[in-house]
Amino acid sequence: MRSFVKYSLLAFFFLAISAGVTAQEVKKTLSIADYPKWNRIISTGLSDDGNWMTYSYLPNDGDDTLYVKNIETGKLFSDPYCSKPTFSPDSKWVAYERNLTKEEAKKLKKNKKKVYSKGVLLNLETGKKMEWDKIKSFSFSPSQDFFTLKKESENKDIKGSDLLIKNLKKNQLMNLGNVSEYKFNKQGTLLAYLIDADEMAGNGVYLMNLANGNINVLDTDSASYNSLTWDDEMLFRNEWGSKGTAIAVLKGITPKKAQLQVNSLLVFSALNTATPQQKYFNPDDTNFPKGYVLSEIGNLSFSLDNNRIQVNIKAQANKDKLSRDSIANVDVWHWDDEIIQSVQMRRSNRIKNLTYSGILHLNEMKFVQLASDDMRNVLYNRNLDKAIGGDPKPHISDISWGGGFSDYYDLDTKTGMKKLIDSKVGRNMGISPSGSHFLFFKKGEFYAYNLLSKNLTNISKAVDVSFFNINEDHPFENPSYGMAGWSKDGKSVYLNHQYDLWSLALDGSGGYNLTGNYGTTNEIQLRLARINDLPYVDLKADNYLSAYGEWTKKSGYFKLKDGKAPQELAFSDHRFGRINKATEADRFIFSRETFVEFPDYYSTDAKFKNLTKQTDANPQQIDYNWGSRKLLEFTNKEGVKLAATLTLPANYEAGKKYPMLVYFYEKVSNRHHSYSMPAYDDRPHMSEYASDGYLVLMPDIKYYEGKPGWSALDCVTSATKKVIELGYADPDHIGMQGHSWGGYQSSFILTQTDMFACTVTGAPVTNLTSMYNILYKNSGTNNQGIFELGQVRMGKGMFDDFQNYYDQSPVQNAPGISTPFMILHGTVDGAVDWNQGLEFYNAARRLGKKVILLSYPDENHHLANKNNQIDFQTRMKQYFDHYLKGADAPAWMQQGIPQIEKLYNRAK
Repeated sequence: MRSFVKYSLLAFFFLAISAGVTAQEVKKTLSIADYPKWNRIISTGLSDDGNWMTYSYLPNDGDDTLYVKNIETGKLFSDPYCSKPTFSPDSKWVAYERNLTKEEAKKLKKNKKKVYSKGVLLNLETGKKMEWDKIKSFSFSPSQDFFTLKKESENKDIKGSDLLIKNLKKNQLMNLGNVSEYKFNKQGTLLAYLIDADEMAGNGVYLMNLANGNINVLDTDSASYNSLTWDDEMLFRNEWGSKGTAIAVLKGITPKKAQLQVNSLLVFSALNTATPQQKYFNPDDTNFPKGYVLSEIGNLSFSLDNNRIQVNIKAQANKDKLSRDSIANVDVWHWDDEIIQSVQMRRSNRIKNLTYSGILHLNEMKFVQLASDDMRNVLYNRNLDKAIGGDPKPHISDISWGGGFSDYYDLDTKTGMKKLIDSKVGRNMGISPSGSHFLFFKKGEFYAYNLLSKNLTNISKAVDVSFFNINEDHPFENPSYGMAGWSKDGKSVYLNHQYDLWSLALDGSGGYNLTGNYGTTNEIQLRLARINDLPYVDLKADNYLSAYGEWTKKSGYFKLKDGKAPQELAFSDHRFGRINKATEADRFIFSRETFVEFPDYYSTDAKFKNLTKQTDANPQQIDYNWGSRKLLEFTNKEGVKLAATLTLPANYEAGKKYPMLVYFYEKVSNRHHSYSMPAYDDRPHMSEYASDGYLVLMPDIKYYEGKPGWSALDCVTSATKKVIELGYADPDHIGMQGHSWGGYQSSFILTQTDMFACTVTGAPVTNLTSMYNILYKNSGTNNQGIFELGQVRMGKGMFDDFQNYYDQSPVQNAPGISTPFMILHGTVDGAVDWNQGLEFYNAARRLGKKVILLSYPDENHHLANKNNQIDFQTRMKQYFDHYLKGADAPAWMQQGIPQIEKLYNRAK
């Protein structure tokens, strides 16, 4: 009897093991047919009290669903087709939009009908919802008592529409008609609004006292009112003072045969009293520039002391009625054009809306113009009594790349006089919040200009550390690692070093390592994590750092300890997303991911001791085979140490050699812990290939000036050889894929080695000599700057080094191709001209190479049509499966598809 029990238990044990193995074996292989099941997370937010969060699941196919979740209790509200959630300041309400489904909206647009959204207000305590049709915008008042909702206008000739104001405490609803603009003061006690009604009946400026509902008419006229501005809009969150008592607005009419509205400026002050005061500025009564108008394009802005207002001016133009049939249609491309015609075309709306800023001194009603054609960029301090002007005109060039240069001037806001600070500055860091200093980076050094003393000081000279970005390998003036922020007292600036943060005195007297040299010692990049919208950093408050291990690829968060080693809060083999902190509580939410773990959201407290998972967007992943990742190091032929991430196939067996796909761009090892989201696009997804038994290698590339193709060849083959040496990859079954810049590199490598069994190259630059003088159509710029100083890194113009351009071109090296390859290109590609793919195809075809060109009509640089995305991803997988796994080649690979049959030959 005991023997029977013994053997029965053993049989049960082995049966359980067998069942476990079977369960593991029945896991599915991921394919593009499964992509609709995957969700992204969007619309995340956190209430001020930290108790509630919002998020939406957006599937690859279908419409999003909004969730509002109580982090403490788990209470959950959901609503399909909703977006733009906003919490009330007291965290008792949430408002959002309810949209039509994608299909419903598509049908309306196809029939040229307008698509409207509903506004929803949800009471988080009771769960009760209120809805309104045809809404344009909504907001909560800063005082927490009111919710406003502006409806879409039913009249195309006016900007005004119904404004609903709901008193949340009294449950009362008021409707104001024909409101075009409205704004609360920051204290939430007053609501100013503008009326724009049919035939201008009742147009004007109105003020509502929210405590009693009384409405005061500040001005009314048969005119248009625009640019409503409160005097507290430049205040920080914790700066209340006596602000919120003045508003400014533009008032005007558009004369016949004129394009622009002729405005005057109205300023209303003492709004918290029974007798508000009014000031009026009419440009016709002053030395205002002739032929210009005060423009409603751009914003008005009060100085902190309310003595000045920044305004914008624009040249008036006549409204000429010209028949297109009676005039020639010609674009004159002149050698002396400041900006090439194609860029002017792309920027036509920006140029059309260009204004020049200036200061109106309210006490004297004197206007001083500061911006002009020769002073296009003007920075103001918060009190508008100091300004910095940037003149880019002397340095504008088609070859500019990596940031344009400007000459910077100290501008006198009372007279408009200017004094040169420095010339040819490419890295402007702005004016300090206190308004005392202007900071810029030039030739590896930080300079601070004191707007009070007029002294220019090299502040980085005081410390023995370089802020020069050594990782930047483009042949232009290298940038710094950036700025972390300004000190609260206005005496220092916090700068990013390669790994640490430094505090430098703005007077040049010295500085210190803000993070205690911890980053440098451990090769961990530390950066300030912004948890508020303040323009300064208060070292007496809690500050947090995001962290990234240069070689470990770990990431996480630390707590800043002024001048000391930071306190580790979370640092692990994950990729952490941007941190979000509740305004009024020590509650944080953030995403965390690995190759295996989708970036779901977690919550925690200030100590980061208990991380609680709050979302679960893709539970279906457990049903699929999934790979894992291994971090590798290798060296190129120059002996430079580089990193690569290797995706191992699902159920990887040590010692077994697998087919491998190599994918690259520039530096991609920082994606080691990135989740591979199954998505419709034009790239291979590592999750799918790993699920189907592939290795996927992603190596970093070190570039050398003038040798982009050879740099890629060196690094990619060196990394591939490393993986072969380690015994992972089957050397006879390795494929390669790259898109855009990766397309150029994969195309060049293809011509130089037979290491790869096949290649798929997307939107590739293939002929540097023919591409050099044509346009980057998406921006209108010509390609010369990109080639000389930008991504191609040639360092010289083609006419100065033609042979090198020739040598680095895949087309010119096409005779060296010994393996089959496939090209993807959209016919209206505005980044890499379609003819680049065609040139490569024609060259290879003429030379008898095995080449296929997948040309997608009317597609740009990346495929946008979902059917085309699915088609390409399917064909790419079939292509790799044939050459790397020995699968039968589908008919389209063997014999192509005749043009008249293409509609009946969809990828399957």
